[in-house]
Amino acid sequence: VCVPQDPRVLDSMLPYLTAYYGNPHSRTHAYGWESEAAMEKARRQVADLIGADAREIIFTSGATESNNMAIKGVARFYKSRKRHIITTQTEHKCVLDSCRSLEAEGFQVTYLPVKKNGLIDLKELEAAFRPDTSLVSVMTVNNEIGVKQPVGDIGEICRAHKVFFHTDAAQAIGKLPMDVNDMKIDLMSISGHKIYGPKGVGAIYVRRRPRVRLEPLQSGGGQERGLRSGTVPTPLAVGLGAACEVAQQEMEYDHKRISQLAERLVTNIMSEVPDVVMNGDREHRYPGCINLSFAYVEGESLLMALKDVALSSGSACTSASLEPSYVLRAIGTDEDLAHSSIRFGIGRFTTEEEVDYTVQKCIQHVKRLREMSPLWEMVQDGIDLKSIKWTQH
Repeated sequence: VCVPQDPRVLDSMLPYLTAYYGNPHSRTHAYGWESEAAMEKARRQVADLIGADAREIIFTSGATESNNMAIKGVARFYKSRKRHIITTQTEHKCVLDSCRSLEAEGFQVTYLPVKKNGLIDLKELEAAFRPDTSLVSVMTVNNEIGVKQPVGDIGEICRAHKVFFHTDAAQAIGKLPMDVNDMKIDLMSISGHKIYGPKGVGAIYVRRRPRVRLEPLQSGGGQERGLRSGTVPTPLAVGLGAACEVAQQEMEYDHKRISQLAERLVTNIMSEVPDVVMNGDREHRYPGCINLSFAYVEGESLLMALKDVALSSGSACTSASLEPSYVLRAIGTDEDLAHSSIRFGIGRFTTEEEVDYTVQKCIQHVKRLREMSPLWEMVQDGIDLKSIKWTQH
């Protein structure tokens, strides 16, 4: 979802894009010290948001890099004794692709299915552990359907099995309360632009006690405790820190407001249009990510009709392919309904007017597209589409 930058974040960054241009790793002059101080302040701001120690925060280029670091880094570090990883079928593409590349290196990966509501079954997780399991990776909030996994329970189970627990929290951080100690999280991926910060920056939390060791992906000058070499971009790090601080202050207010707007969107669409399905659990979710399927409407056609509204049929990373979403497939959505699904994102800067405009346009175009659809006509005539034998031409 396209997330604008918070103006307060930009204000915090500007001085480091103009006046304070020192390299934060230069120890021999004041310019470097200023940048270093700013970078360390940002590190504390990120740590405070998740209940961590500042020394456990490593700056990265974003959650994709953080996910790669966590999964490949832990797997490779412990590979002499442990060759097994557990994740879910509905993770973000970069987690699944990291696991695929580890499989090519000889690791074994269990991809847990999810229930109809998008949540994993904790008993299935329990059953998947092996003596050589090194890592469990389960995202906190799903980027396509908004469901929230029971990370606290998963953390408990992992700790009991003495297995590290990584969560991709890009969609949850700053929006839902997260505490790495309460939830027994050992590694966490964070993204800047998902919390109204700059694009191109993120962080990974790596627990110090019990200590998690990882093999770095990048070789270089040993910055970021040797885990992520390369000069930390001070302005971006400062922006991420500011975004975390703002999120911490506004979390409760944002959550309440976004919940109301989401409720308004869903209720108003569903009261006017029949045969709309909400994908993912109704209760355990982040309200700002809503995925609706409009039966008998091609999702792509609806998107084109609503092109002045920023919506998508899947995640931005996979929106180029016409394959229906693998997340919807994993929760057992029918192929035709998966093709008719649209994801709505509601955030800190979404207005009531924008929600009402989207609702009105949505209703108008769904009705129009259905009137053009022979399938819709057949359904109105009481024909059960499942009973039809379609011939291949």
